[in-house]
Amino acid sequence: MVGDESRGKIDYTALRRKLDEAQAVLEGAQVLSPERRREVLAERARILAESRQEERRETLSVLAFRVGGERYAVPIEAVDHVLEARGLCPLPGAPRHVLGALVSRSRVVPVLDLRQVLGLEGGGMSDLARVVVVEVAEEFFGMAVEEVDGRQELPRVDLSQPPPGPFTWLTRNRLMVLDLVQLSDPSVAGRG
Repeated sequence: MVGDESRGKIDYTALRRKLDEAQAVLEGAQVLSPERRREVLAERARILAESRQEERRETLSVLAFRVGGERYAVPIEAVDHVLEARGLCPLPGAPRHVLGALVSRSRVVPVLDLRQVLGLEGGGMSDLARVVVVEVAEEFFGMAVEEVDGRQELPRVDLSQPPPGPFTWLTRNRLMVLDLVQLSDPSVAGRG
């Protein structure tokens, strides 16, 4: 037993390091010190982060959806959430472009009828299956839509000036990105 105590504990970290160094020598690779390894990894992380930043600047992330047979989108950073249109309560005396309101995440959210706002032909309430809730200047409102197509990355080179109206961009495939600041303005929203 005395012999066992004299051996002491094995330093597995040091043993692993020596094995890694031996493996590198056998493979002809250069052995990196822990400090140099950290430097290399930090440089790789910086380069990767820069490439992702460039990619973000070159694309616009949007949530695309359909209303009145047309395709629209809103910037993804403005989207709070998407929910089913069930539970929509009418608001007596509200303008035509306001379908009603619903309670979502402990707050009352007015819901716009984009068909009215944008002057689109449309069916009845049953066609509007989802509500896209957005936040503009710390205010929330919803937009009733027929179908949500999901998140899309739009290359900025494909974006062009939109026609007059509450739009910020138009894509080559006729997807119009809505200007939420204009939509949240009651004087603009009432023009439909």
